Formats: sequence, structure tokens, C-alpha cells
Amino acid sequence: MEKTIQQKLTVGSDLPSDVLAQIREAAKHPVNFTKDSPRLTDEQLAEFRPVNFSSMEERRLAMIEAGVFNDEDDDEDEEEPVAVFAGK
Repeated sequence: MEKTIQQKLTVGSDLPSDVLAQIREAAKHPVNFTKDSPRLTDEQLAEFRPVNFSSMEERRLAMIEAGVFNDEDDDEDEEEPVAVFAGK
């Protein structure tokens, strides 16, 4: 039987004894891998990258490295400037 428990904790506070007991009890049970949550190999785990980039440039470079888009895509998205004339 699977059971999900949620508990809000404050950063820097000690774990309440009941929460600590729940964690210790959960640690005794095996992890249930499924089709939607399969076991990952060490190589797959090594591919994870942070998504909280410090700049848009860092994000762009990571996306290029991942093959999401390449440097040439940046130029294609830019449109030619259009002249606008104010008049009668």
C-alpha cells in the first residue's frame, strides 16, 4: 500500500520527532519504480542540469548544448527593421 505524506517545514528548524519517525519508517521500504518513474542509470543521472540559470545567456548556451536550438536559430528569429513614417 502506497501512502503519501506531506509536511511543511521551516528552513533551519529541527525535524519534528513524528516526521523523523516517518522518514525512518519509509527508508525501510523498497523504492517502487514504474513505467512513469523508471530507475535511472548513473549515466542518465549525470545528464541532469540545473534549470535555475543565473542569466539568459547561460540558459541559451545550455539549450544549444542540449540541441534544443543552435546558434543559427538566433539569427533567423530576428526580423528586418521596418521603416515607419509619420505623416498626413
